[in-house]
Amino acid sequence: MGIYLNSKKAALLYRKEVNAAFFVDKTRMFDEFIGFLETGEDDSIGPVTGNPYICITRPRRFGKTVTANMIASYLGKVVDSRDIFDGLDVSKRKWYEKHLNKHNVIYISFNELPRECRTYREYISRIERALFDDLARAFPNVEIDYEMTVWDTLNCILELEDDVRFTFVLDEWDFIFHTDFITDSDKKEYIGFLSNLLKDQPYVELAYMTGILPIAKYSSGSALNMFLEYTMVSEEKYSEYFGFTEAEVDDLYSRYEKYTKELRITREGLREWYDGYYTMTGKRIYNSQSVVSALMNNNLGNYWTSSGPYDEIFRNRI
Repeated sequence: MGIYLNSKKAALLYRKEVNAAFFVDKTRMFDEFIGFLETGEDDSIGPVTGNPYICITRPRRFGKTVTANMIASYLGKVVDSRDIFDGLDVSKRKWYEKHLNKHNVIYISFNELPRECRTYREYISRIERALFDDLARAFPNVEIDYEMTVWDTLNCILELEDDVRFTFVLDEWDFIFHTDFITDSDKKEYIGFLSNLLKDQPYVELAYMTGILPIAKYSSGSALNMFLEYTMVSEEKYSEYFGFTEAEVDDLYSRYEKYTKELRITREGLREWYDGYYTMTGKRIYNSQSVVSALMNNNLGNYWTSSGPYDEIFRNRI
């Protein structure tokens, strides 16, 4: 339907992942937050509780974008993604049909820049204009005023349309802080943009956000304090959904043995090279992109070298 609202992009990308030789099904992750999308008590999930603002911080190449695509393609309207999910774990849940392609999803990848972007205003204006265009097409009965803020527009839609709420999937929210052109003033304005868009807004049914470094590094005070943040070393919850567990790598290695004529990688080699990450409780986690790259290339290599500064804190932690 649009660039950000109920886009086809997430489903197209996730379908490619599901069809890949070394795909790992992480759809059981929906068990953790499907209750936030309920409007009342449901026998299959229990009472609706908790905070629907989730922020996952992990190094690069730990599957954050794949997971964001998974969430958007399962929940989002417009694209019929039944062929993607019917054979996955989530299809076994009682609530599977109830939520499949039933939600308005606003999915923004903040690492996408406008052409020849030189200022923060050029960066954020691209996002605002595209979102206004999406909302205008999706809700033709609501007069969209491009001079208003995005959050005021979403509140107008909430007032004028029946039962309309939005799930936000925000990938790489902190990307802008790693660009050369952003100033300290821009950083404060950007944090304010996210806070105004999401905090205490009745149109938000779920806000799922990913980044590399913790929110506290960029946001002081109360601006983004509505988020429950899940890092690799501070929270065990969600740990199994980012990176690969020992059991998942065992399964991937079995596929590698089955389909590779000349084996150049051992299971022990994968352990020695790629399991240098630990969860809060000390469980070993493999860098997912490194494992998949090694198996696809039939070669152990330094695939983690672009994982980013987060590694300095979380890699090889005992």
